[in-house]
Amino acid sequence: MEKLVIRGGVPLTGTIHVSGAKNAVLPIIASTLLVEDTCLLAGVPRLADVNTIVDLISYLGAETTWDRDTLTVTANTLCNREAPYECVSKMRASFLIMGPLLARFGQTRISLPGGCNIGTRPIDLHLKGFACLGAEITKESGYVDARVRGRLKGARIYLDFPSVGATENIMMAAALADGVTHIENAAEEPEIVDLANFLNGMGGKVSGAGTNLVAIEGVSSLKGAAHNIIPDRVEAGTYMVAAAITGGDIRIENVIAEHLKPVIAKIEEIGAKVQNGGDGIRVIGADKIQPTNIQTLPYPGFPTDMQAQLTSLLARAEGTSLIVETVFENRFMHTEELVRMGADISVNGRVAVVKGVPQLYGAKVKATDLRGGAALILAGLAARGETEISLIHHIDRGYESLEYKLCELGADIKRVKNA
Repeated sequence: MEKLVIRGGVPLTGTIHVSGAKNAVLPIIASTLLVEDTCLLAGVPRLADVNTIVDLISYLGAETTWDRDTLTVTANTLCNREAPYECVSKMRASFLIMGPLLARFGQTRISLPGGCNIGTRPIDLHLKGFACLGAEITKESGYVDARVRGRLKGARIYLDFPSVGATENIMMAAALADGVTHIENAAEEPEIVDLANFLNGMGGKVSGAGTNLVAIEGVSSLKGAAHNIIPDRVEAGTYMVAAAITGGDIRIENVIAEHLKPVIAKIEEIGAKVQNGGDGIRVIGADKIQPTNIQTLPYPGFPTDMQAQLTSLLARAEGTSLIVETVFENRFMHTEELVRMGADISVNGRVAVVKGVPQLYGAKVKATDLRGGAALILAGLAARGETEISLIHHIDRGYESLEYKLCELGADIKRVKNA
């Protein structure tokens, strides 16, 4: 096991480059199973989650090769249609292979992904969509079996919640269906748009991505394609908070500001300066951090994946802030660890009251989940003394070379092995 050791109190300055988006690349890798041809994906981050899904499609029989940040996938001879528990249990996004396998082969068997420590994320909407497309769904012994006679049939599907995963899985399945599929109340995230662009690059016919109504006109076959993954908006947002919480001055490159509007608004509300130019954003920290209120919402609202990082920032504000989490019911686990560092935070259900303190202090803490771990790193960068963060495998799921990038900005952070 490894841990991160941080000595804080240093304003971060310099330039940092954002990697490709984790939440975009996972469904795009899954969608390469739709074709026999070779697909070339550039800007792929080397993350634990990416390694997990690459291992999964390799288990199914796909050939994968790496060249720096470029991943080549050829899935012309898949020998398995089943994803066992050992694969799917590592990451819920593994369930995204169900749509492509069902569309291409007419059958698949996948282990139920189980729960998640930040809250329940049921697959019911995925299965509802597949059933509407004509698939027969059965659950038995912890597995989901899906099969269809002939091709899937286009349908009108209403999602009770704008689930990102369900929208993506249904889009991939419908790409090879017979007829037109309409997804109503679809997720609108930029990662949905990136998947649609890749499917269209393969010869698919997807329109409306980025709105709440996505239309997919099924085609008889798709072909291989090359694609560049969009920048990771959550990674970029995390660096924005790093500048604000340390009183630093950071230029963040390879970022799409349009994807970060609610985060930029909150960073400016706390008093930091945000300068947007070209493919970069510069954030200059304020002398005093002002309080603000946050409510997480599906895109284009404030992202739940940035809630924990803003909690760390507001823990140092001069006043009281209110954070309302509407997306996941158990996403305040990091607050207990921040309290160990001197933060004044009280949680009641989905609401956190954050009373700013003049100083945070280094302590031994643990990363409770991916974004909670990022929040602890940010707190450690601003804290007085030494912070030790354990369970950092959570952080490695979503941040590529995070400590090395922060070191280039002047952070005193290192990865060490636990005794």
